[in-house]
Amino acid sequence: MDETEAIAANRANWDERADVHRRSEMYDVDAFLADPAAVSSVVRNDLSVLSAHLPETGITGRSLLHLQCHIGTDTLSWARLGAVDVHGLDLSPNSLRHAGRIARADGREITWVEGDARAASALIDRQFDVVVTSTGTILWLPDLAGWARSIHDLLAPGAVFMIRDDHPILGALEFEPWQITDDYLGGTGARTYTDSGSYTENSAGQITSTAVHEWRHGLGEVIGSLLDAGLRIEAVHELPYMDWRGFPGLVACPQGWTLQAGSPRIPLNFAVVARRPA
Repeated sequence: MDETEAIAANRANWDERADVHRRSEMYDVDAFLADPAAVSSVVRNDLSVLSAHLPETGITGRSLLHLQCHIGTDTLSWARLGAVDVHGLDLSPNSLRHAGRIARADGREITWVEGDARAASALIDRQFDVVVTSTGTILWLPDLAGWARSIHDLLAPGAVFMIRDDHPILGALEFEPWQITDDYLGGTGARTYTDSGSYTENSAGQITSTAVHEWRHGLGEVIGSLLDAGLRIEAVHELPYMDWRGFPGLVACPQGWTLQAGSPRIPLNFAVVARRPA
């Protein structure tokens, strides 16, 4: 299967996931909408990394682009925190349909853009104060060079970018610590498998577009692509928590999930903050 076919298969898979996730307890969209002060746990974790790189006013009044935004609850969370001119981009049109409905139910004007994050700068004709992406995003991209160039071009001079995502070591472990069973470094093509469910509860058997294609990207590739695109790296973090229960044995913590006390310490998330030079 070539790259175009793989991307199309992933789009079909995420179109179905959007329906599953909208009605899931994990996303709990109705409760999120019922509390206008609610902010997703993903965005709380993102902000804990990003806040040191923002002005004293924080995200308030800053224009923001959220790449690979899915059904928009995180995008809406940024708007609730005070971001303005908020845009969300995603490959899945059905995800964006849900995102639009959720934003309208909250009375928010958010601009939704359908497309591949690698071509985001060709789809959005403006620049932003902040660009963010997090939690299960870049493994859906075959390469990061165009992604990084788009981020550079979409940032205003002096503006900041943040990615926070599952640490690539977990992919090498196939989320089954403690034995390495798959590639850590990228460059060997797509990892292809079938899955009739998703990461939300009780989802097995709900998805008929079961083909999934993922691409490995080591931490060096992520950082190198941003540097090659002309961005300046301000911070790199390896974090002991993740937003979802990626494998058995994790225990709840304020940020989501972490390793049990006494377990070998490995990073579960990473974060990189970069800035476009003024």
